[in-house]
Amino acid sequence: MNSLTEARIEEIRAFNRFYTKVIGVLQSGMLDSPYSLTEVRVLFELAQAEGLAMEAGELRRLLDLDAGYLSRILTRFCNDGLIVRERSATDARRQIVSLTEAGSLTFATLDQRQAEKIATLLEGLSEEDRGRLGASMATIRSVLDRSAAPRGPYVIRAPRAGDLGWVVWRHGSFYSQEYGWGLDFEKLVAGIVSAYDPARDAGWIAEIDGTPVGSVFCMHKDDATAQLRMLMVEPSARGLGLGGRLVEECLRHARESGYKRIMLWTRDCLVSARRIYQAAGFALESEEKAVENGVEVVEQVWARDL
Repeated sequence: MNSLTEARIEEIRAFNRFYTKVIGVLQSGMLDSPYSLTEVRVLFELAQAEGLAMEAGELRRLLDLDAGYLSRILTRFCNDGLIVRERSATDARRQIVSLTEAGSLTFATLDQRQAEKIATLLEGLSEEDRGRLGASMATIRSVLDRSAAPRGPYVIRAPRAGDLGWVVWRHGSFYSQEYGWGLDFEKLVAGIVSAYDPARDAGWIAEIDGTPVGSVFCMHKDDATAQLRMLMVEPSARGLGLGGRLVEECLRHARESGYKRIMLWTRDCLVSARRIYQAAGFALESEEKAVENGVEVVEQVWARDL
């Protein structure tokens, strides 16, 4: 195990220690109740069945619990009058579980307490920090849960105050992490952003739940040619067709502005972006080798007529 891996492990462990304290799972009872976090989660899953019975085996698989541990939880709930357990009418080996009226009321009370606790947590945060918090949590889910469905729906809008800084920061941090490109690349993006003229050029920011997840800009190259610049879609928002939609906006603006041609600059390692460009009718015009922060790259120019 190298030092970088060890540092990452410690970062995650430190976050886990911090967050378990924030949400109160270190206490003996969850949300001032006599029940543990696992027990409250079992109540939650049963409540999602909306009055219908659930097989104990399905509940165990859903929560990845040991069969004996789940059986003890259900026995406690049964003794407390929160659930009813019955044998399946079609298979006596299977146990059917459902909430009683008292169980539904208990869950509703705990659910309300949890909502109030989160509301209190958010009260002291600005709207910007709330957006950052939500986006960060979504990123954690998308990275660790490969089966999670893509988020949505998305909104595509014009840039507003703060967005241009986000574009520079996100390009710099993302491409550094994913491809090893350094400060020179971030400075390059900053230069492109500083040349953006809203009176002549156009830009679009994609967002989900108020959080930026993508960008693209259509900028002046010469009187006949527009240039597509700074296309990016966050990993958490991929799979929604967002990249193609952003390129469509760029092409539409270029046509309406009277340009005869549009081109773009990219690198061959950006495979997903290249597929989007090809689908939009762009063709490779030229390429040459270069170096970015000590990393060998192949720079490409793609173009199409409008």
